[in-house]
Amino acid sequence: MNGKYIIGIDLGGTKISGAISTFDGKIIYKKSIDTLSSQGPERVTGRILGHIKHLIEYVKADKDEVSGIGIASPGPLNIEEGVIVETPNLPFRNYPLIKTVERETGIKAYLENDANAAALGELWFGAGRGSKNFIYMTVSTGIGGGIVINGDIYHGHTGNAGEFGHMTVEPHGPRCNCGNYGCLEVMSSGTAIARIANERLKAGEDSLLRNCEKVTSKEVFEYASKGDKLSCEVVDYTMNYLGIGTANLVNAFDPELIIIGGGVSKAGDALFSRVKNVVSKRCFEIMAKSVKIIPPGLSTDAG
Repeated sequence: MNGKYIIGIDLGGTKISGAISTFDGKIIYKKSIDTLSSQGPERVTGRILGHIKHLIEYVKADKDEVSGIGIASPGPLNIEEGVIVETPNLPFRNYPLIKTVERETGIKAYLENDANAAALGELWFGAGRGSKNFIYMTVSTGIGGGIVINGDIYHGHTGNAGEFGHMTVEPHGPRCNCGNYGCLEVMSSGTAIARIANERLKAGEDSLLRNCEKVTSKEVFEYASKGDKLSCEVVDYTMNYLGIGTANLVNAFDPELIIIGGGVSKAGDALFSRVKNVVSKRCFEIMAKSVKIIPPGLSTDAG
């Protein structure tokens, strides 16, 4: 590759995060903007393109100095064709994002699942360095994952392996945005935590959360740490399901590590202690004692 820089775009249901870096992974500048997914695919694509332009202009570079653009998106994807097939938290359906970005920027672009991109970041620069077999799980607006086997990302037959958020953990649970019922994502994502707390508040339950202008998973964890009964119950309930999903992964893959990232992982021990406790009860002892369940080494920069 010619050029001095690489651009990374993390396309999320809530935020579009962008960074421009050198080839050795040193981030020169990064910034996030709102996705505004309700405005539709063309408007979101326009925001991506505007963000790419901003990153290039900020470092006073010419586009010829940019070797490539990597775009990380939730799936399912067709990574060979650069197409977002569909994704529950974004407006894209069979959308040729990479062709559009290349046409408008004149820069070679690549598409990868967001959790796979984060897993690669952890493998090369973060908590996964030195490990050849691990799972990366992101818990944020939704839940996704990346699988590293023998030092390589496992993509699966259609390129969409690692959709952990859509494994069923509660067959009679609520409907997920994907159309299924009782998915891990609808039971324990950041969105799920906020939804469950707000449903209970709407039902008239007493809680310190009523002091909040807006209740998100951040506030639920914060007030749980202060002993708020409703918040504690919501955290226990949702983290039990996250633990069940994690235990399924341990039993299926027997990994060295499970790295849990994404915005909800910032809750720290409130998440990790509960997940580890469930894993210890639901996995074969030899695997439960061997696996390390840890936060990412690169925080939100991994993807």
